[in-house]
Amino acid sequence: MPAALPLPLSTPNRNLVRLTIVRGITWTGFLAAIIIGIELLGFTLAVPAVIGVIVAMGLINVATWWRLGRPRDVTHGEYLTHLLLDVGGLTLLFYFTGGSSNPFINYYLVPVTIAAATLPWRHAWAIAVATMGAYTFLMVVYQPVPQLGQPHANGPVNLHVLGMWLNFGLSAGLVTFFIYKMARALRSRDQALSRTREAALRNEQVLAVATQAAGTAHELGTPLSTMAVLLNEMREDAGDRPQLRQDIELLRQQVDTCKSRLRHLVESADRRRMAEPEIRDAQAWLAGVVQRWLVLRPDVSHRLEVAEHRGRPLLAVDATLDQALTNLLNNAADANSDDIAIRLDWNSEEAIIDIRDHGPGVSLSIADQLGETFVSTKSKGLGIGLFLTHATINRFGGGVSLYNHPEGGTLTEVTLPRSDSAV
Repeated sequence: MPAALPLPLSTPNRNLVRLTIVRGITWTGFLAAIIIGIELLGFTLAVPAVIGVIVAMGLINVATWWRLGRPRDVTHGEYLTHLLLDVGGLTLLFYFTGGSSNPFINYYLVPVTIAAATLPWRHAWAIAVATMGAYTFLMVVYQPVPQLGQPHANGPVNLHVLGMWLNFGLSAGLVTFFIYKMARALRSRDQALSRTREAALRNEQVLAVATQAAGTAHELGTPLSTMAVLLNEMREDAGDRPQLRQDIELLRQQVDTCKSRLRHLVESADRRRMAEPEIRDAQAWLAGVVQRWLVLRPDVSHRLEVAEHRGRPLLAVDATLDQALTNLLNNAADANSDDIAIRLDWNSEEAIIDIRDHGPGVSLSIADQLGETFVSTKSKGLGIGLFLTHATINRFGGGVSLYNHPEGGTLTEVTLPRSDSAV
């Protein structure tokens, strides 16, 4: 298995992207407000400390963007850590700029709202408790700013009230942006679930038709046999009438053809239903599938790599699994037929097959739906092939994951349980 995998296309990762954008907007606004306060309003601040806090939060944002390019998925604990870093940065900034008298103190509501919208109950409460504790601390311990501590002003609106108004506008804008994004994601999810339910209903209808067809195939055997007996008798009764005998013989051939087709249909269904998976060496099986695929796609250039581990894994396979892997290889070839990299790796529990192409990659808008319903990455595709591929591999206890490779293209990872501990 490769040492590093690209970023999984998941909702928590996109939430962290949004949080990073919100953080950048927020601290840019704070920097502008502090510059205006110092240069135009004559605020007395510990400038090195304040600038140091803003620079530190900027570096955290840069590090977050770098982390988003790493292969790990974002967990709830990591997302909570980012929100706690935001709360810590706000607390330090407010400490040096007037504490609870700072009109932007209510910005604490933004991380609380984000946590409530995206995190589990306990994590959201952790952010709520942290912000409340920080607010309480700043009511007692802070470095005062005389201009913010004065309740009066020379104009009709004092600076504290003006700052609260600006803070409300900033907070309202960011909260609206983030909650709107979350609500839209939920609506999209509901629509996806609705489409999945519709697909399940269609599958049930198809299954019902298939079951009825199988039963009808069995039931048609009796009337066809009766027709065959009657046609034999009619042929004997035809006597020396050649035209009638010829018509009866034609009917008998048609009846025999129908019986043969029905018998073949039933026998094929029974064989597929009763067939047991075959235990095969994973490397030999994969090489065979690739060779058969190359016969169908002679235009493809590829590389097949096998990890250097002791022993060889065994897999339970059948013809449907061969077809499922062929479908994934065809998807890679359709994206870009040049230099398709296929790699086999394994651990003590499963075998991993990676298929990497150099195509355009997978769109974030459909990444979460691939394999769950009829969604296709091709402009003229129906998505049925990928849907059936997922279903087949899941039936064997495995899974399929699609990633956007950091160097371009799509990486498809197939995991299959081993049928042995070692060979």
